[in-house]
Amino acid sequence: MKNWIIVGATSAIAEAVCRLWAVRGYRLFLVGRDQSRLDTLGKDYQVRGADAVHSFVMDVNDFDQHAPCWQAAEQQMGRVDGIFIAHGTLPDQSACEESVQQALTEINTNGLSIVSLCTLAANQLQQQGQGTIAVISSVAGDRGRQSNYVYGAAKGIVSIFLEGLRNRLYSKGVQVTTIKPGFVDTPMTADFDKGGPLWASADQVATGIVRAIDRGRNVAYLPWFWWCIMTIIKHIPEFIFKRLSL
Repeated sequence: MKNWIIVGATSAIAEAVCRLWAVRGYRLFLVGRDQSRLDTLGKDYQVRGADAVHSFVMDVNDFDQHAPCWQAAEQQMGRVDGIFIAHGTLPDQSACEESVQQALTEINTNGLSIVSLCTLAANQLQQQGQGTIAVISSVAGDRGRQSNYVYGAAKGIVSIFLEGLRNRLYSKGVQVTTIKPGFVDTPMTADFDKGGPLWASADQVATGIVRAIDRGRNVAYLPWFWWCIMTIIKHIPEFIFKRLSL
């Protein structure tokens, strides 16, 4: 039995991961902004087999609540084996281009809030001498593209930060797993034209996340073929790449 904190617990991918963990009898500490939704999910997970489900209402951009959240998890579960960070927004790129404040807000939500949570988790788990930090980043963070470079920049912060954290914590017994999904059919992508081989369901991605954590993977592209796609994109010379409409 393991005890997990799930930040962004009402996201479609987080819900799918929690359903898998509930079947295993894990204890789950759900973090989100909607108490009623957290309560509904908690009841479902307990029916599925979760040993216990607790919740904590928090806006991730309220950094002062990050430490109390961790403390509450320890009080409720006794020990934290891992933290899974799954919150995020998909910003309107055009709006971010027009508004400095909008761009900074999105970077704060999708990037800096995760840096804050991971710094806290790293210090706690290092002191404990074991544990896992698993975070949803994105393939968008592998290279800046005109269609979503504000979101991509935030995810780039996350991916590079996790690389350094993994290097720091490797000898301390703490695993850091960076999860890089491609196109996922969730409410967050409701405005996209969906379908085709590049799209995956939240359940498919959740299965890959749980497998990656179980296997102690460093970086997991989900589905796997996004590693091939992004490897090609990353190696396009800049003098060519800047002329592309991506």
